[in-house]
Amino acid sequence: MHRLVSVDTVENIFPQYRNTPIEHLFQYHNLGEPFPTCEKPEILIGKCMDYRERLRMPDNFAYVIRAGGANLRYSDFSVSFAIAVGRVYAIALIGHNNCGMVGLMAKKDAFIEGLVQHEGWDAARANEHFMHFAPMFEIDNEIDFVLSEARRLRLRYPNIIVAPMLYRVEDRRLYLINEEA
Repeated sequence: MHRLVSVDTVENIFPQYRNTPIEHLFQYHNLGEPFPTCEKPEILIGKCMDYRERLRMPDNFAYVIRAGGANLRYSDFSVSFAIAVGRVYAIALIGHNNCGMVGLMAKKDAFIEGLVQHEGWDAARANEHFMHFAPMFEIDNEIDFVLSEARRLRLRYPNIIVAPMLYRVEDRRLYLINEEA
């Protein structure tokens, strides 16, 4: 976690994110700034589907894509839509600690058992389903994955600001990830 930068004041925000929707997100979520009225989204937020993440931000401030592990690889069309039609120029890519997509292969038996017991699938079908998709969604660790996904998005959308972040479930705060650490 030595790569995390706590944002307790505006001065903690990296210079490349100041006066952008990234700064606004930190002002709302971490710093408790009052909400303005937003007419249209300023930012795209890519984050995990995890139920423990709840961001403090005004209505209409952001497009939000929720996907396991904050993996936007299979949401490129939605990202492109937010940029092309929604005219956002910043992406906050937010992973979180204790993510269920880390070590996904170790959860194989529970996954299969859950589909068999709760959904009535046969074990072979559940196993095939898991083995088809788990390699696409498993991540080694949250910070490294968010950084690699941020690099991928920057290559695909070079004119868009992409800020890799981590949400810590213990304190419900957003942290910047120091890419040079």
